[in-house]
Amino acid sequence: MITQIFCSLITIFIAIIIHEIAHGYIAWKLGDDTAKQAGRLSFNPMQHIDIFGTIILPIILLFSKSGFIFGWAKPIPVNYSKLQNKKRNIILVASAGIIANFILAVISAIMLKISVILPANPFNGIMAMFWLNMIFFNIFLALFNLLPIPPLDGSKILLSWSNNKWIKKYLNSDRGGLIAIILLLFIIPAFLQSFGINFNPLASTMKQLTLLLSSLLI
Repeated sequence: MITQIFCSLITIFIAIIIHEIAHGYIAWKLGDDTAKQAGRLSFNPMQHIDIFGTIILPIILLFSKSGFIFGWAKPIPVNYSKLQNKKRNIILVASAGIIANFILAVISAIMLKISVILPANPFNGIMAMFWLNMIFFNIFLALFNLLPIPPLDGSKILLSWSNNKWIKKYLNSDRGGLIAIILLLFIIPAFLQSFGINFNPLASTMKQLTLLLSSLLI
């Protein structure tokens, strides 16, 4: 049990930090060195930890047995005005974290296949558990960030090309987006659950897609 919890938390930690570093790295390559100058391209975890999003929330979700776990690191600073071909490059920067998570899932699947053919021992068993968690969580995090709700990456990928003032206001409504996510994933399902109604379509869909994509890799 303790090993499973440890593997889950380490997996979450790695996935969300790599996700953020990928944003900053691609922004740097496309002309914006804001994240680099701020020291945010470092693999030092202390540069990226958000106390609530990186530590407290994943632990709460893990022990609440909600059926899904997610979190976030400190957002990478990006100065979009420094990007050349701004509309295209905003999409590339926003996509970077999602692509990084899918790549991590593929690498983890390869490592899992290697670990299961090695001689059986407790260490190899723990590593197999770790790689399996890496596959599931990286896919879940990538899919979650594809949702077109600010501040998630999907909103920028789908809508950053537009000059419509209402769409721009929508893209800048990070606080409202977070409230909507909390309502959809936690508050409304918990309220309905108090009446014996098990209804959380967003979480259910995300979990089903995660299991489907994971099964293709495993």
